[in-house]
Amino acid sequence: MLFGRTKRTLHRLLIVEDEPLIAFDTEHFLSDEEFHVVATVDRVADAMEHLQTAEVHLVLVDMTLADGSGIEVAQAAAAKGVAVLFVTGASPDGAEEFAHGCLMKPYAQRNLLKAIEVVDQVVQGTKPKKLPVGLKLFARP
Repeated sequence: MLFGRTKRTLHRLLIVEDEPLIAFDTEHFLSDEEFHVVATVDRVADAMEHLQTAEVHLVLVDMTLADGSGIEVAQAAAAKGVAVLFVTGASPDGAEEFAHGCLMKPYAQRNLLKAIEVVDQVVQGTKPKKLPVGLKLFARP
């Protein structure tokens, strides 16, 4: 690639967010950034269905959902080998076991994009040089 940019490996995203405006904005912003948004859902059950039926590389998941907790979604995604980034107001306890990190709300769109890039680097085995504001990386085995 030109200018030393690495190739994206996480380009098929599942957005799991219960706030409609945030969900809408995130989906459109990431689509404009040439990600493929597999689905945007607000329920654990819908997220689980997409994890079973669609190719997903990264799940962006909020903690509080219409029918449960984002932890359930994160655990299911991690069990399938899918990368997980929490996007929430408070870092969930125990999430280090199955998520790559947590981007704290509120966040700027550029920080969301950079957080996804950082998770992609980690998945590819590269140590990120700088973390965006609000991102906490979890140590992954």
